[in-house]
Amino acid sequence: MENSGSSVENRREPAKASGMEKFKAVSAKINSIINLIGVWLFRLRKFVMAAPVVYVALKLAAYNTEHLPEQVGLNLQSTGEFATTVARSLAVSGPLGLTIACLFLMFCSRKAMYPWAVSIFTLALPLLLLLSNTYPA
Repeated sequence: MENSGSSVENRREPAKASGMEKFKAVSAKINSIINLIGVWLFRLRKFVMAAPVVYVALKLAAYNTEHLPEQVGLNLQSTGEFATTVARSLAVSGPLGLTIACLFLMFCSRKAMYPWAVSIFTLALPLLLLLSNTYPA
């Protein structure tokens, strides 16, 4: 009788071991998938970094096309007048072209962070144009 009791315990131990082995196999597979995703994100990092910049630049250009006046003033003087005025299309396409040029330099560069950071700062230009021309003095 004692022998039959120990055989039941012996049967359960391999089940526990196979359960642990299954867990290790599944966790190893999940780890390999996460590593593969990380490798591809690193390889495509320039595209991943450029995508939100392009999206925001296009959205800002579309918004400025609708909301800027026909003649956009540049270089606001202390008297409240603008020193120079340009057409709306130039005021929209200028910052957009500058952002695209920075992104092009990012794709050509070995270190992508610096040109990408500059392209982020170029997104402030359409906002500044909109702000300075929406609330003139």
